[in-house]
This record gives sequence, C-alpha cells and structure tokens, in this order.
Amino acid sequence: MSKWLYQDKETSSREQFPENCHGFVYRITNLENNKIYIGRKILLNTLNKKLTKKELSEQTGPGRKPTKKKVTKESNWLSYWGSNKPLLEDIEKLGRDKFKREIIKLAFSKKQLTYYELHYQCVFEVLLKDSYNSNILGKFYPKDLTDIQ
Repeated sequence: MSKWLYQDKETSSREQFPENCHGFVYRITNLENNKIYIGRKILLNTLNKKLTKKELSEQTGPGRKPTKKKVTKESNWLSYWGSNKPLLEDIEKLGRDKFKREIIKLAFSKKQLTYYELHYQCVFEVLLKDSYNSNILGKFYPKDLTDIQ
C-alpha cells in the first residue's frame, strides 16, 4: 500500500485537501506488529531561490536590489515515509505493503501542525507503548516517563 489514506479513501492529489491546508499529521502502522509512528508533513515548501541574471538586470528603481525570490513548490508528501530510521529500516526489510499510511488530521498553519502532532503523539501514547517514536518534540523521551521508585 503506497498511497495515503484520508477519511478511509486513498489520496494521491493535493486537490483532495482544502486550498489553505498547510500540512497533515499522519500515522504509519506496521501491519505485522501494530507498531506505529506519528509524524507530520507539510504540503508546500517555501524556498529562497537566486534570481537569474536576466531577472537581476530587469530590476529598476532606487535602493538595494533583491538577489533572491521566494518560490513555493509541492513537497514530497506523496512519496514520504517518515524520517525515523528504525521505521525506514523496517519498511525496507518488510516491504511497503506491510505498512499503512493514514492522514489523521489536517492543519492550516505551522503552529497547528506542531500542536496536533504533539496532541496525537500523546493520544496514542507513543512513549508509553512500543512505537517508532523515540521522543516528542525532541524534549520528552520514554525514560522521562518511567516511574521512579
């Protein structure tokens, strides 16, 4: 299964999301052992691209001339399988057909995306259960949640 599931339907186009959608929170499930990974992915990347010689020469007017422009392009979300090394190793070893990719929440800003990723990592208790997530926000680790006796 290589497509994303969104609202129980396969999705392969950004057109299936609202126009102002910034990104989504996703869950990847290993179908053999139910181990999950909760992550987030943006739909559009904004890059600074150098202006061409022609674009530079066409600039007129007073003041300092810009040398870069902002360019928006679609991210690699369709082919994305996460950044977690153990997850990627299992996908390589077992094959993509042994994993399910689900979009669980759309977000409409960077802050929303960060919040909902954290929210669903807590809802699915990724640090308390056997999951691919080894930390949350780079600040919380499973060892932080073990009971000290």
